[in-house]
Amino acid sequence: MSYSKSQYLSEIWKQVLDYLCSNRHLEPQIVNNFYATCELYELTEEKAFILAPNTVCKQIVQSQFELVSSALVDILGTSGNVIVEIFTKNELPERMNQPEITYYDEEDFKSMPIQKDRTFDNFVVGDCNRESHAAALACALNPGKFFNPLFIYGNSGLGKTHLLMAIGNYVLKNDPTKKVYYTESLKFVETVVNAIKDNKIDAFKHFMYSIDLLLVDDIQFLAGKEKSHEIFFTVYNELVNNKKQVCLASDRQPKEIKGLEDRLISRFSGGLSVGIDSPEFETSLAILQMKIKQNGYGIDQVDEEGLNYIASNFSGNVRDLEGAWNRVLFYAIQFQPDGSVIRFETVMNALKNQAVVSDKTGLSPKKIIKCVADYYGLTRQQITSKTRTKNISNARHISIYLCRKLLNISYIKIGDEFGGRDHSTIISACLKVDEQIKKDPVFADAVSEIEAQLIV
Repeated sequence: MSYSKSQYLSEIWKQVLDYLCSNRHLEPQIVNNFYATCELYELTEEKAFILAPNTVCKQIVQSQFELVSSALVDILGTSGNVIVEIFTKNELPERMNQPEITYYDEEDFKSMPIQKDRTFDNFVVGDCNRESHAAALACALNPGKFFNPLFIYGNSGLGKTHLLMAIGNYVLKNDPTKKVYYTESLKFVETVVNAIKDNKIDAFKHFMYSIDLLLVDDIQFLAGKEKSHEIFFTVYNELVNNKKQVCLASDRQPKEIKGLEDRLISRFSGGLSVGIDSPEFETSLAILQMKIKQNGYGIDQVDEEGLNYIASNFSGNVRDLEGAWNRVLFYAIQFQPDGSVIRFETVMNALKNQAVVSDKTGLSPKKIIKCVADYYGLTRQQITSKTRTKNISNARHISIYLCRKLLNISYIKIGDEFGGRDHSTIISACLKVDEQIKKDPVFADAVSEIEAQLIV
């Protein structure tokens, strides 16, 4: 007896429904009310398209898509997984008019390089990054099981890229068969543009669907790229629905990324968001010591007071620390060629005019921001962010005011330390604090208390 295509699909779907009832112990009323009202619209060895009569049915079936996939694998006897996609009738034209994909060259869409030396073993953990390190390690141990997506946010140079690459290196080390894809968002946009131009966008999506671990750096630069939004949204849903791990990094939290579609913000916020803050002194010192060892030097080859000076005044981020150390090393080779211990005087001369520090107090904007942040139970990133909630704004204004008062540096320089704010904003913040001190004794006492902590 011969079957038409529609009869064949109908028969397969009937077997799926029987399978769900008997093998997976779904209650018959669930199958009859939701699954039986759907139909198998298209089927290949790799993918099944299911047409749902309404959104409710789509959501019910989508929530258990693994059961349908397992049923099809058993019924069809396929060797690999069957990807299941569910859609409603109004979504049908866009989804089903896509050309069949038969071949693509993976070299067209290959991952950006993952640096082998970015591992969990050489990531220095401190209070500033303990939470993000633990979350990244959990994702690497069990990709797709716990936090999906993992969203790591923090200012530039704090270790977000290191953690993304550490996840990738860990997964590949423990299971080399896993397909790991690392990209920066601008590179993703470039790939999408080229794929569209070369009529390979369907091949690109098909390639991305096969990834086990997706790592995207600087996701904030995806904002405003409408076509890339659409492609990324499709890829993201496919991976997450199939329990593939997605890890993202940004310089701000999802809700603070302007120009990003609401549906993407919603999905990013639905996973786990963890922040990285500027390293405190102890962590900065540990990072600096590790960098010195990586350069082939021993810790005893640098004056301890000099190390403390670098760690104290260049703790804004890891790149600042590396840059300061590289300058000291260059200066020592040029002006202290005897090969002896790098002296404190050499460190000071090398870094002259490099750090924003008051000669009298040893203070820096970063130290002031950290002190204010600790006082109000905030993070450094919250104070330097664009967030305008009252408690954060007050702390930000106090930080700006104390930078001006205690360091006497220019409004422009202070603005740079607070996320690139212009000098008029800095002047306004200083005036606001001045006025508030005069009329609010509680506020004045808080400012005095913070100032006392800083100049002890």
